[in-house]
Amino acid sequence: MGEAITDRQVVAVLRPFVRATAPVLDALRDADPLGLRARAAEAARRGEQLAELANTPPGLRRRLLNGLSTVKVPGTGAWETMSPDERTRWWINRVGRVTSLVTSVPGLGGALADRLPVQDALGTASQGLLLCAIAGERGVTDHAERVRLLAWVLFGRDIDPRLAAGDYPEHDPSDEDARTAELTAELGDTTKRDGRRISLKAFAVTLWRLGRSLYAVTEELEKRPQGRFWHQLIGMLPIVGMFGDYLGERSGLRRAAKRADKWFARSITRTAG
Repeated sequence: MGEAITDRQVVAVLRPFVRATAPVLDALRDADPLGLRARAAEAARRGEQLAELANTPPGLRRRLLNGLSTVKVPGTGAWETMSPDERTRWWINRVGRVTSLVTSVPGLGGALADRLPVQDALGTASQGLLLCAIAGERGVTDHAERVRLLAWVLFGRDIDPRLAAGDYPEHDPSDEDARTAELTAELGDTTKRDGRRISLKAFAVTLWRLGRSLYAVTEELEKRPQGRFWHQLIGMLPIVGMFGDYLGERSGLRRAAKRADKWFARSITRTAG
């Protein structure tokens, strides 16, 4: 058994990870890579056309237009009226489905794949990405605070604020910049080709790179919030294991969000004190 991983090693991995999540989350909000806002806009266009038909009853027309005004995706008016808890549920239920699907792909190999750190790395990256999104919805934008959030929720570590801010002798800002750029390289390449549109492939590749960056703390990855025991049992089976892993990842994301709520509550209490 190797030496225990230190808080400093965890911070060295999480700092570029957290910084790299910013353009990923911006892509999800602004460039609409999953097509959520585009589908909402198309539905609105068709709904307005239907509502304008002369034979559309006034009551139905009013319900159609009212429904279209409440489409809740980032960048819409309805999104601005949502509470932090509602936005958290959106990230977990909408984007979380995609990250869970990508994470569960290794489950096709059943128990054999479970012996490798791939799924834990992808699962931890998915949870870390969505935790940063949740933090943003609650006004936590400081990189160091997000590092502390991820370390506490995913690894059960209470990181010193100065350490999380990179205040230690071995910290190399230029190296951190380079690692951050490497993690987000696929997003930049896609933007150059397609303007602001970010493809689902680019999102999956970036998620893979984020997961791979966590290999330096492999021993910590199993500490992340997990699914139920029966999810793990199904996940050990070939082929259908992907279904069990998918359900397990969805459950793990919800548990991570609940842990985050405790961290935010504790942080508010500490600040008030």
